[in-house]
Amino acid sequence: MSGRKQFIIVGVIILLLIAAAAAVYVAGYFPEGGKEMTYTSITMQEAKEIFETPGDYIILDVRRADEFAEGHIPGAINVANEDIADREPAELPDKEQTIYVYCRSGRRSKEASAKLVAMGYSHIIECGGILDWTGSVAE
Repeated sequence: MSGRKQFIIVGVIILLLIAAAAAVYVAGYFPEGGKEMTYTSITMQEAKEIFETPGDYIILDVRRADEFAEGHIPGAINVANEDIADREPAELPDKEQTIYVYCRSGRRSKEASAKLVAMGYSHIIECGGILDWTGSVAE
């Protein structure tokens, strides 16, 4: 086989590999039939203003149970970030429900929000950490 044919074959193989990698990336980034799956981020001050009015939403604290017991935003439920894996949490049965996610500083809330979105939850709002919370705290 001549050098030119080998060059063309290698080039075609590389292009096919790039196309396959792009297809895998797009399928992961747009799992819902082409709809981008992301979450929204707001500040804890914005969240505080929202929480002042009752609504059809869940406040999700993704810290460990011992951290939650030390104090949490009133009305929050607790599912530790570490417990959000491949299965939907039983505490979050409705994937269309608006869920406000927070942790201590904001790192775990971002991780948990990304995991929930990847599981198909469509209304995830990440609001940072309780360190920035200025409202009352429940124990």
